[in-house]
Amino acid sequence: MNTSEADRIRDTFDKIVGCLQQGQAARAESLAGEALQDHPQEPNILRLSGIALIRQGKFQEAAKHLAASVKISPEVASGHEQYGLVLAVLNRLDEAEKSLRTALTLDPDSQGALSKLSRLQAMQGKAEESKNTQERMMQLSPEWQKMREAMKLQADDKHDEARRLVKKVLRESPDNVNALNVMGGICLAQEAFNDAEAFLRQAVALAPDFAVAWSVLSISLKEQGKFEEAVEALEKALSLEPRNVDWHSNLGNLLLAWGKEERALASFERALALKPDHASALLSKGHVLKTMGDLDSAIGAYRASAKVRPDLGEIYWSLANLKTFRFKPDEVEFMRAQLESGKLTDDSRLNFCYSLGKHFEDRKDYATAFEYYTQGGAIKRKLVKFDPVEFGAQADKIIEVFTPAFFEERATFGYSDPAPIFIVGLPRSGSTLIEQILCSHSQVDGTAELADLMTLAHQTTLNRFDNRRFPESLLDINADNIEHLGKQYIERTSHHRQGAPCFTDKMPNNFPYIGFLHLLLPNAKVIDARRHPLDSCFGTFKQLFAKGQPFSYDLFDLGLYYKSYIRLMEHWDRVLPGKVLRVQYEDNVADIETQARRMIDHCGLEWEGQVLRFYETERAVKTASSEQVRQPIYSQSVNSWKRYETELAELILVLEEVLEKLPEHLERPKIPA
Repeated sequence: MNTSEADRIRDTFDKIVGCLQQGQAARAESLAGEALQDHPQEPNILRLSGIALIRQGKFQEAAKHLAASVKISPEVASGHEQYGLVLAVLNRLDEAEKSLRTALTLDPDSQGALSKLSRLQAMQGKAEESKNTQERMMQLSPEWQKMREAMKLQADDKHDEARRLVKKVLRESPDNVNALNVMGGICLAQEAFNDAEAFLRQAVALAPDFAVAWSVLSISLKEQGKFEEAVEALEKALSLEPRNVDWHSNLGNLLLAWGKEERALASFERALALKPDHASALLSKGHVLKTMGDLDSAIGAYRASAKVRPDLGEIYWSLANLKTFRFKPDEVEFMRAQLESGKLTDDSRLNFCYSLGKHFEDRKDYATAFEYYTQGGAIKRKLVKFDPVEFGAQADKIIEVFTPAFFEERATFGYSDPAPIFIVGLPRSGSTLIEQILCSHSQVDGTAELADLMTLAHQTTLNRFDNRRFPESLLDINADNIEHLGKQYIERTSHHRQGAPCFTDKMPNNFPYIGFLHLLLPNAKVIDARRHPLDSCFGTFKQLFAKGQPFSYDLFDLGLYYKSYIRLMEHWDRVLPGKVLRVQYEDNVADIETQARRMIDHCGLEWEGQVLRFYETERAVKTASSEQVRQPIYSQSVNSWKRYETELAELILVLEEVLEKLPEHLERPKIPA
């Protein structure tokens, strides 16, 4: 090769590297392909071509190019490192390990090769070897040692200290992808999801093959409601580690949260094809089957999961939460023995408590049921953060900000789209029945309990020099910004819709945000799902929620929360008369047609008789009421509080003022002396 040819190849090499650095993998592949036509044995171009192909998911082709590269230039460590990566992706794990060890023989201090080898050993089930490889990697780099210290601080909930430590690393080395990934994880733990996304996007831009960073990025995106992007990020991680069982299971859970039940089921099946006894995938498979209405198959998946992890209380609560499921005597004794063993995590303990509470309630042993519910709630209460006084103070601020004058001054604000129908209230108050009736109408799509409105409210507090929080953060926002937020809500929720003109958002906790949603979307409809306060509160208390609802695990907290809810709803009735339609669950059960007509009329829709056959509507239902809404009507839970009237004395006292104002047709309890 003469000097001019060598210069051309060097110039092409630099151009390909530049394309890869800018994320232009297809262009890099094209340049490499042109160069290889004239110089098919040029090892450096072959290696870069392999990297470009990896980044596009063309793993078979990448393997051919990298195999040729290491054969021609076996002394280049980075070639063996990249070849090991692609062999691992192709599930040629032993060959991958050999290639990575060759890279480390040539360059013992290669952190990239050590990192890939550690991940590979984890995939092979060699946990101890993986840990040792990681230790070796950390010993080579002071930065890695700081990362380990930061991760330990994070594990101890010392997030601010961890963040300061990683910031020091990033000041010295701003392109350190491991530090960026760790910082992303710290931001996630602090629920700073926007910041997490920014750090993690920087990490994957610098290292597109950094599978772990892609997987963590997917979490930050999911928490912001960016489901499509979250799925893409996790699928990218899986393209790099296709045998990562946990990620297949995580993808299934992500798709289920997005409302893509069929795709979620397929992801769980892929996880189980790789590891048939993966307890989490079996459990999640049961969840998606329940959501799809296939209860027998759901029970089968839950029982299979219990065989693998009999100590995992969540499995038993998942069975108990099927409503129609009944435990066998030996299963009850097993659960009691588990609780007495002293070997369970707090999470499993509380799940077993709720499962036994449900069992004894089904047997009409209400005193024992209440005892187990209370035990479970007490454990859960220690694990969540909720201050009823602080929530009440927040309600005061909302009432103070959202005055008639506030709305009069902003009468022309907002985005005019009339599509959303918000269903608010407390959990276990008939909101699922309301949603099922509405989405049985041809013009209404049912979605889910969407967090988007609360996310947008939080956005109004970001990057403010005055540190104003919601709702004071709305006082100086102009009309254009409010309209933009309204458009954002419609865009963010669009992927849940199926094309109907209207759609439901059944997030019960949206009731403090009714003034905000009216400002953003003045033509949106709101329905308040109301139920007897004691049925509502106790129904919430005995329900173990997958996430959220921190107010629900203590009856005193619940009573104060309910009073704040009533106070806020009365305020909305005063300042936004006619905005909210109240639907009483007991009335809905007693005369469903009258209530259905009220709802349809409130939403500005034409009457369709098919809404009365709501139980025939084919759709996935994720809430605890998923089985009831597939029955013609479910009235068994009306006045269920009476079975526990003695046990609910504290709650009755807290709610005394509310109970005195109940409509005459709702039964009042005796107020304890």
